[in-house]
Amino acid sequence: MPLNELAVSSRLVGAKRLCRALKRGRVKKVFLAKDADPSLTAPLEREAMAEGIPVEWVESSEMLGRACCIERPASAAGIGTENEERESQE
Repeated sequence: MPLNELAVSSRLVGAKRLCRALKRGRVKKVFLAKDADPSLTAPLEREAMAEGIPVEWVESSEMLGRACCIERPASAAGIGTENEERESQE
């Protein structure tokens, strides 16, 4: 699995941040942890699939957190578009 894709500055970490970006149409790809609570991941997966955004499942939230360069588990992450990157820096 190409988790190295998350080593970009436009990564979105966390279900809330990813949800906001999905609603704005500013996500290129979604990563979800298999061991995360389905009540968090299912709506994100549905939204991404409806928008035609690729979804990749990761073995664990620990692994996803490490791939996002954070020291804690992450249930969801994504790669944002250039517009989302600019907006999050402001």
